[in-house]
Amino acid sequence: MRFSKMHGIGNDFVLIDARQAPLALAPDRIRALADRHTGIGCDQLLSVEAPRDPSCAFYYGIWNADGSPSGQCGNGVRCVAAWLHRAGALARDAPVRIESPSGPVGVRVLDPQRVTVDMGEPVFEPARIPFVVATAVEAHPLVLGDDAVQIGAVSMGNPHAVMVVEDLSAPALERWGPALTAHPHFPEGANAGFVQILGRGHLRLRVHERGSGWTQACGTGACAAMAVLRRRGQVDESVQVDLPGGCLQIEWAGPGHTLWMTGPAAFAFEGEWPSEVA
Repeated sequence: MRFSKMHGIGNDFVLIDARQAPLALAPDRIRALADRHTGIGCDQLLSVEAPRDPSCAFYYGIWNADGSPSGQCGNGVRCVAAWLHRAGALARDAPVRIESPSGPVGVRVLDPQRVTVDMGEPVFEPARIPFVVATAVEAHPLVLGDDAVQIGAVSMGNPHAVMVVEDLSAPALERWGPALTAHPHFPEGANAGFVQILGRGHLRLRVHERGSGWTQACGTGACAAMAVLRRRGQVDESVQVDLPGGCLQIEWAGPGHTLWMTGPAAFAFEGEWPSEVA
């Protein structure tokens, strides 16, 4: 099984060409492939497949390192677009719709390693995130062990919990990340984002992803953090988000508009996964 190893500012992927037939790997095989000691190593596995939606050029599947499926991946869709461009299937500067497990997204390849993506409009309705809460508010109180915290909840095609913090190196984050990801108020789990506000156009972010743990970057997490803060009026409509692996530019005018994410996509290496372990 041939694969491409790619990353978007350190959020790394194994990408498999499955345009001729849908990818079918059991969760234990995905976990073996994603293992950083005995496999290839990745945060997520991506497949490029024929579209289900006739309005889209391609479909891409997403699986977390633990073998569980995911609805969306912002850094991943940029890598998919860059891979398709290198394969000659997407032209530069031509807007194209491709289909994710959570629905279509618009992509445009700006250059061979930089892609902008229409991530859709952020979803704050608790039932659609999903997030179990009695009343929808902009800052939801939650209890994490002995700590009382406040979060913003939003879906960017996958569920996110966003918490504003003063210090991204605070030891409490090591507890709060896993606790938020598995919090019972998120029945499907959540990506836990911890955001530091540096200015109205500048954020710093760390994300603990469901199914993958702490990652170097999370594209949907950057979108979620910006959307939560934009809705509260704390940031402008164009924001740079610094993650451990690099920077993304997020633009959102507000309700009624779709959110755009722009950032790099890089190729690391090509390889072949032996059939006896695939």
